[in-house]
Amino acid sequence: MSTNSLATKAADEIAAWMNALGRDVDEFAAQTAELWSDRPSPLSLEPGDLPKLENLAKGFLETHSFVVGAGVIFSREAIKSNDGGLEWWIKRHESVEKLEFDLTPGGERFYDYQNMPFFAAADRTGEQTAWGPYVDYLGLDEYILTHSAPIKVEGKFAGVAGCDIRIRKLEEIFMPVLRAIPGDAALLNGSGRVVVGNSGAYLVGERIRSTPSDKSVLPIDVPHLGFSLLS
Repeated sequence: MSTNSLATKAADEIAAWMNALGRDVDEFAAQTAELWSDRPSPLSLEPGDLPKLENLAKGFLETHSFVVGAGVIFSREAIKSNDGGLEWWIKRHESVEKLEFDLTPGGERFYDYQNMPFFAAADRTGEQTAWGPYVDYLGLDEYILTHSAPIKVEGKFAGVAGCDIRIRKLEEIFMPVLRAIPGDAALLNGSGRVVVGNSGAYLVGERIRSTPSDKSVLPIDVPHLGFSLLS
């Protein structure tokens, strides 16, 4: 096989994996929206809603072994709460626990989630987003990628459902595919930053501002996310 053929094969395999995850994240968002399908706006988080959201998040974690965190985040404009709503669970060793965030504007560790790219882009476009690699200082303190899909209630944006994946887990998944390509290769995000590289030539988080003369960039066929393969 030629290098181009191997790169195309790798791009197709990565796309298939990402599109499968995207379908599941979309379903997660749809299941969340269904909980409010028969209620008037603005949305409200009642005590009985939290166990349902927890079950959805834990179910997603159980069925996706590579995912470390999952949950839902509601828009402040859509929910009856000045602080909005963020319900997120992560795997820690053998247990799953809820993350706590400071959602009060002006707080010392205020988490302004509405301006985070994985939320703001989904609100702006109405489509799935993938943001990362970035260091999640509030939860995991390591490089992660967050994949989210918009929650729509009566056709209006109400928030996102999504998941966190450790970059080192993505390396385990994609490295065999990337190492099948002769020479240095890397999976890039929509901003041209390295997500996973098959060698030390391309480091996680490094931005590739221009394509090296001996390389080419192949788009990954995953709608709206902007991933590409440099090889």
